[in-house]
Amino acid sequence: MKASIASLTALLVTSITALRPVFRPRAAAAGPFLTQVDNETWVIGNELWNVTQGRTYGVKLYYKDHDCVGDAVGHYVSYNGAASNLNWTSASIVTEGTIDGSSYIDVKFTATEGDMHWIILSGLAGAYQYFVNHNLPTLGEFRTLWRLDNTTFPNGKTDVRDEALPPLSEYISTLKVQDETWLKPDGSGYITKYDFSSWIRTQTYYGVYGENFGSWYINAGKDYYNGNHLKQELMVHRESATGDAVQLNMIHGTHFQVSATDVFPDGKMWGPWLWYLNDGSKEDAELRAKHEFASWPYAWFEDEAYQTRGSVKGQLVLSDGRPATNAAVFLGDSSPNKTALDQGSDYYYTGYADEQGNFEFKDVRVGTYGLQAWSNGSKIADVTTSFLQNNVKVEKDHLTDLASLEWQVSAKTKLFQVGDFDRYSYGFQYGGSPYEHGVVDKCPADLTFTVGSSRTEDWCMGQSKLGNWTIAFDVPKAAAQCSSSKKNATLLVSLAGYSTGVSSNVYANDVLLGNLTSGGGIGTNYTATLLNDPSLYRSGTAAGEWRYFEFPFDAAVLRPGAANEVRFQVTRNSTWHGFMWDSIVLEW
Repeated sequence: MKASIASLTALLVTSITALRPVFRPRAAAAGPFLTQVDNETWVIGNELWNVTQGRTYGVKLYYKDHDCVGDAVGHYVSYNGAASNLNWTSASIVTEGTIDGSSYIDVKFTATEGDMHWIILSGLAGAYQYFVNHNLPTLGEFRTLWRLDNTTFPNGKTDVRDEALPPLSEYISTLKVQDETWLKPDGSGYITKYDFSSWIRTQTYYGVYGENFGSWYINAGKDYYNGNHLKQELMVHRESATGDAVQLNMIHGTHFQVSATDVFPDGKMWGPWLWYLNDGSKEDAELRAKHEFASWPYAWFEDEAYQTRGSVKGQLVLSDGRPATNAAVFLGDSSPNKTALDQGSDYYYTGYADEQGNFEFKDVRVGTYGLQAWSNGSKIADVTTSFLQNNVKVEKDHLTDLASLEWQVSAKTKLFQVGDFDRYSYGFQYGGSPYEHGVVDKCPADLTFTVGSSRTEDWCMGQSKLGNWTIAFDVPKAAAQCSSSKKNATLLVSLAGYSTGVSSNVYANDVLLGNLTSGGGIGTNYTATLLNDPSLYRSGTAAGEWRYFEFPFDAAVLRPGAANEVRFQVTRNSTWHGFMWDSIVLEW
């Protein structure tokens, strides 16, 4: 290794500036290497690529004899947005050897907050990366990223969007309407980086690419991410100030949540994931992603805690005897004090039950977990309750069999339900449409949904404008007589998301039941003060942070055998903000 480093050093041509030293090999190096140039500059790479790493930024990336960074910022690690970039104080090779016949080195860059590792293999265009926490503060956002040359990488791809990044010329300051969002110069729509968001746990590969170059992230293991099935994140975008092509690796993020502020234990590890370079071929990146997913957890990764895993299985059966078909199942914190979406200190696993309610989590890190489940629509779209079992222990090389688990469901009579109970806006007009700024503005100010004749898609995905949305329904006399002894009714309101600035009064037959608001109530029976999630004004159309509310009231308010109404009256609004619907249920 020393000999190869020495020979590489002899081949370096150095051009030094006050701010950005640049080191470019004249010819291909032999195998993976780390070269220290001075006390704040290192060069890492192999025979295919190399990066010049400074105190904060990886300022040059040479691949196929081309600088892929150019005038862009390069590679760095930061938390709480761009407020705190990590500064590397040293670099060293901590392990070396062979993986599947290829030589490798594990290069560790050390900062006060923790260690960033690059596992560099001979013959691999790219590197496996991981980060180990030692002193990160309580935070919401933590990320690694590349900011690359925009002519080399003009396009962005996620699993739901694949297109050219907007040209910098369209980011006109006078047309800026909100955070990182601009009206297009021709007035035909909006430009926003949030259109390039997607679901974290279904992502296979994503990145930026051009005709000859592609830079991709492949996160085969996802247990280090915060959140559950509903976790969304920004993936790629155009940096509006400079035009850089940005490839984000949001390993702990908050872009579509109320908050996700977590304290991390010493040793918490994010990764390894693969940063992969190629000639811009999406087909090649997809094949590489299939290989990575099939190989996870990586047998070659020499970390005892990473390799120590077990499994959990069981069957969820509803208390009415039905299997919990296709239920969303989540393995997270035991005895949680946060929602499943907000959990993020440790390791998390998501899955779905099968037709019979059976589920299994394989390759789970050892520990004690809380098992949660909720309706994902389909055959149990009427289930409004959730399931939780704490103290699920996962042991090394052991299958924890939870056997049959009973999930209590409501035994009340349901008068109507609008929308599947699944924590998404799917089924409603525009619900789950492609990420696009301002979709909620397409929904009307006033809307009437008639139970029995209206279709689910007649209800719009979000309510934002001043006006009234009404659900008209009948209460059959026979049902009312059978329920005459039941004096209580409950309106269940399930929101897929909510962005502050919009207040709604909730009525049943013009009797005020309560208020949903972000700014304090009006002395009603029940006031729910909601915190902000940015889903509706950050191009979200399917979900943000799920909320659930119950409005109990005297059933005498309802009129047996006659037309009845539940009404949501928006009395205060803010453009592109408001309520994203999941389901509305009335029961007694």
